[in-house]
Amino acid sequence: MKVQIDRGLFLVLIFLLGLGLVQVYSSSFIFATESFDDGLLFVKKQGFFVGLSIAEIVALTALPWIWLERLALAAYGLSVLGLVATLVPGVGHHINGATRWLSAGPYFLIEPSEFLKYSMPAMLAYMFDNPKFLELRLRNLIRWALVFAPLVLLLKQNDFGSFAIITLVSFAILFVGGLKWRYVATGLAAMGAAFYFLIVRESYRLARVTSFLDPWADPAKKGFQVIQSMLGFHSGGITGVGLGQGQGKLFFLPEAHTDFTMSVLGEELGFVGMVLVLFVFGYVVLRGLQIAAKSTDNREKIISLGVTLTFAMTIFINAGVAMGLLPTKGLGMPFLSYGGSNLIATCFGLSLILNIDKQSRKTSAKSLSQSFIKIKRA
Repeated sequence: MKVQIDRGLFLVLIFLLGLGLVQVYSSSFIFATESFDDGLLFVKKQGFFVGLSIAEIVALTALPWIWLERLALAAYGLSVLGLVATLVPGVGHHINGATRWLSAGPYFLIEPSEFLKYSMPAMLAYMFDNPKFLELRLRNLIRWALVFAPLVLLLKQNDFGSFAIITLVSFAILFVGGLKWRYVATGLAAMGAAFYFLIVRESYRLARVTSFLDPWADPAKKGFQVIQSMLGFHSGGITGVGLGQGQGKLFFLPEAHTDFTMSVLGEELGFVGMVLVLFVFGYVVLRGLQIAAKSTDNREKIISLGVTLTFAMTIFINAGVAMGLLPTKGLGMPFLSYGGSNLIATCFGLSLILNIDKQSRKTSAKSLSQSFIKIKRA
């Protein structure tokens, strides 16, 4: 029985891959020209990852689900090993005060935390679907502690953004998985206290919060990025200054092709263009939630929900930072920011959703066929 994938969602993902390539070109050309004497440097590298992502989506949606689920669990294990490797002197790659990357040759870097974000739901689904892991025993508590141990590694890397996303999504999964309200409330309270402690004890995190509250208190240093980003949105107005015509990327806005690419998009396409892009993102999130809701398999439900929430929270945080609504955090925008790990990991997660939807369609078609045969025999 041949079942087609969700063509609408698939075409939207292809559109976002194309839009992201245009966005990387627009936001990085001047910087790449001045810094590397090759204006197309980032576009060529991103184009390679776009092609790889398309092949990834096609291949993973065609795989039998049981193989893909095992691949997701393997991705979790490999991402944990990658996180450990980043802490090894001489192996981890250091950029802007963080050591989150592994060198994969002279031109490419791998960021294991991106893959951990989208593979963690698969591990949690596996744990929840095995009753023996839910029994209140010491060895099970140790197993659960080991599953969440990589979060400590994220803090060692100074990757608070990924830590926050994985923690919040994990709590959502635990709640959906059947964890009692009192445990959820206790956990959320403890998490709030932990977040406060983690922010206060690190001067650079506290500085980001204070600059978020009043960026004009130090406009030349701590508040510079946020101010320049908001100026970009202001310049764009309703309809934007035109694709490629933005001024913020001309060395006024730091990280224009990565963390603050939404500011470039807002300046060039304006409020209308930015809202349309966010609506496209919203469509992907909505379809992910619908697929999670209609799935009858507990593992598939948890994985699709976890991937969708991870995708949605990454968009929310990146857009919120760019608009000055959240403290500055080094998180790229899915599809639109330059970065191979971000793109490949995001497409891996969304391929899981496409495959889960295909399995649900197959199950529904099979049930309908069996019902028809029964009616015909009667």
